[in-house]
Amino acid sequence: MVTTRRLRLLGFSPSWATRRVAEGDLTRLHHGVYLVGPGPPTRKGRWLAAVLGAGEGALLGFTDAAALWDISRTRGSRIDVLIPANRRAALKGVRIHRCRRIHPDDHSIIDSIPVTSGERTLCDLAIVLPYPDLKRAFERAERLGLIDHRKLREAVARMKGTQGAAAMRKLLGYDPRPATETRSELEIAFLELVTEAGLPPYQRNVSVHSHDVDAYWPESNLVVELQSYTWHSDPEAFERDHAKLAQLRLAGFEVFALTYHQVTKERAWVEDALRSLLKAPPAAGFRARAG
Repeated sequence: MVTTRRLRLLGFSPSWATRRVAEGDLTRLHHGVYLVGPGPPTRKGRWLAAVLGAGEGALLGFTDAAALWDISRTRGSRIDVLIPANRRAALKGVRIHRCRRIHPDDHSIIDSIPVTSGERTLCDLAIVLPYPDLKRAFERAERLGLIDHRKLREAVARMKGTQGAAAMRKLLGYDPRPATETRSELEIAFLELVTEAGLPPYQRNVSVHSHDVDAYWPESNLVVELQSYTWHSDPEAFERDHAKLAQLRLAGFEVFALTYHQVTKERAWVEDALRSLLKAPPAAGFRARAG
């Protein structure tokens, strides 16, 4: 990616850039912003072009910043870019946010792309995402070690009186550690279901009868296996998982297998089934060890 300003510093004129575009050596993405070579650019290339096109002080923001940090997905086709309130910009395919409050701690860079910090990104997500999705992004950021909690508290304090501030204050009171100990999105969804339903806590990712299991209630002798298509789709995994479930049943354990669809789309049925199964008697003399 190269800008007109950079080309001038290298001794190339705007007319030279125009000829290079005509000959296919440069691809114009925004006014004064070019991709070296033919297009189309990669996703990161489009993000960088949007920030460069928005001018000095611009930062990739909102769900695009979250996608660059790998804590959430993008929403919509337009790219979100923050610029200082005293500046103006208009770019095709880019949503410009003029902000009075861009603190020095809000700035970061990933792969040469100026982007809002992890803490500021969460604050901006609080404006556009429902709270459950915001919480998932926070948990993901925690697992990746992206969050400085002192800076997060300071960023939330700077939000006072703005949209999203209440959600972020609520988030500050949330302990993400139980969720960050889980190993997949399905496990996080299951943990949320159990917690929100008021069901007894369970042991996560432990060894039961020499098998690693996703959830275990020793008092009720209940094992729950969460079967994600990603990890259970190949023939060997399919056979191995069914053998494990059969061996656990033969050993006297109550075994309940659940899919992502059931956990996320059939919550009431899953809650009722778990309430019923948790009345089962405990396994005499059996204790799980941490996996």
